[in-house]
Amino acid sequence: MTKEQIAHWFQSLQDCICSDLEAADGEGRFLEDQWERPGGGGGRSRVIHGKHLEKGGVNFSAVHGELSTAAAKSLHLGEGGPFFATGVSIVLHPRSPRVPIIHMNVRYFEMDNDRWWFGGGIDLTPHYVVPEDATWFHQQLKAVCDDAHPGYYPRFKTWADDYFYLKHRKETRGVGGIFFDRLGSDAELSKEELWQFVQNVGDTFAPTYIELMKRHQAETFTENESHWQRIRRGRYVEFNLVWDRGTKFGLETDGRTESILMSLPPLAGWEYNYQVEPGSKEAFTQEYLRKGIDWADETY
Repeated sequence: MTKEQIAHWFQSLQDCICSDLEAADGEGRFLEDQWERPGGGGGRSRVIHGKHLEKGGVNFSAVHGELSTAAAKSLHLGEGGPFFATGVSIVLHPRSPRVPIIHMNVRYFEMDNDRWWFGGGIDLTPHYVVPEDATWFHQQLKAVCDDAHPGYYPRFKTWADDYFYLKHRKETRGVGGIFFDRLGSDAELSKEELWQFVQNVGDTFAPTYIELMKRHQAETFTENESHWQRIRRGRYVEFNLVWDRGTKFGLETDGRTESILMSLPPLAGWEYNYQVEPGSKEAFTQEYLRKGIDWADETY
């Protein structure tokens, strides 16, 4: 397959996911903003403000140009030069604190015949951890990984635990998921097999999240739970602005700022020296914000 064919499929993935999410929300409709990158290429940013999705973004981009020497060195690529990057990035912030935040990214990067790779992943950030939901979520991802390679789920699950980690808080962003990067010519699978795996990851996003929405979006919630939701959203902001490599790469390559920062919630909160009440639902969730939980095993 060519980079143009990969980009075309990512465009169609954006279309399908937006259609599915609009149907699940029931009221909201995505607004599209087409943009061009000064250095080459562009994309389509789509944002929804709906009944159940307070703010959701589904972005597609296909950009090209010259990668600076500084950016190339930060990616351990040696010399800079022409590059092409395309992908779909999604972050959904629900209105209800009972429904989790979710993120997905699937992407392809190419400089030449030897320097190319796929990356991506899906991770879940519940405001309130529901162990049964976390297990079911991980089982969906494990099935996709197992279809590609038996070693992928344990490897990519650990990678997600390590990546989606707030070092300054010593806590995970949520219950994790899978994360993979730089799957290229030295990977266990061929380029065609890697591409099929990335497509399968993209296709599993909508049905997985819509099921989690349906489980909890009708539940009532209190102002105290909304307050906790804002605190948890604040942690999400901290990760994306301090640690996320995708945010840094987008800004370093003169990406579109509005699209890059689409992942931020509409409203977040911070309180000095905030502490959860012992024995509370919030404390229960806090206990699960750690690495190494074998969520796919129901006996965790």
